[in-house]
Amino acid sequence: MQDFRNVKVVLVNTSHPGNIGASARAMKNMGLENLTLVEPEKFPSGVAVGRAASAVDILESAIVVNSLESAVAECGLVIAASARSRRIPWPMLTPEQCASKIISEKDTNRVALVFGREDSGLNNDELQLCNYHVQIPTNEIYSSLNLAAAVMVICYELHKAGLNKAALTALDQKEFWDQEKATVKQVESFYEHLERVLIMIGFHDPENPRQLMHRIRRLFGRIRIDMMELNILRGILTNVEKKIEDKQD
Repeated sequence: MQDFRNVKVVLVNTSHPGNIGASARAMKNMGLENLTLVEPEKFPSGVAVGRAASAVDILESAIVVNSLESAVAECGLVIAASARSRRIPWPMLTPEQCASKIISEKDTNRVALVFGREDSGLNNDELQLCNYHVQIPTNEIYSSLNLAAAVMVICYELHKAGLNKAALTALDQKEFWDQEKATVKQVESFYEHLERVLIMIGFHDPENPRQLMHRIRRLFGRIRIDMMELNILRGILTNVEKKIEDKQD
């Protein structure tokens, strides 16, 4: 029995309760049990229960929150299923790489797999909360994929990777680190602190941002700083603020 206690599936603003039930069933098929719902349009729902079949326990223990940020706040690894192209590219994984990455980190980090709305997916602000994006390759002629089907594909790859640890590629090598990774909540506080200091020193103009903070997010998202590194950076920013305030006095 694989241990996926640190892995959660997050469904954002799901419009059809049947997709919530079918996603819960897919999760249970593949050994996952933690489901978080961000502002579902209708939940609880008898339709969801009907589609869940023998996975009603996952629906009963599901957590409902009002924002993606709160859903992933304590996670050290967040991966979003996305079919969208972006002006600023984000680290993209295949389903296999996504599963391998999770297997290599799930014992040391809380992990979130995020799936967006049926009709429009995730918006840019939501996508930027994620360390990686995963894209499921589909037929170019008909690329639209049902939400629950997407959940099944990714959960299946995760289950399969867990059964085949010995065959993981170099991408899947476990990172041995002396500090735990910073969580989404901690990193978001750092971004707020950094933006405030950049404005203070005149480097960042919030009226004409020119995608500065987006690119900074991509930079630190790629590095995935740990707690010691985050404390160093916050300490530097605090010292800069103090120097500016002392000079103004």
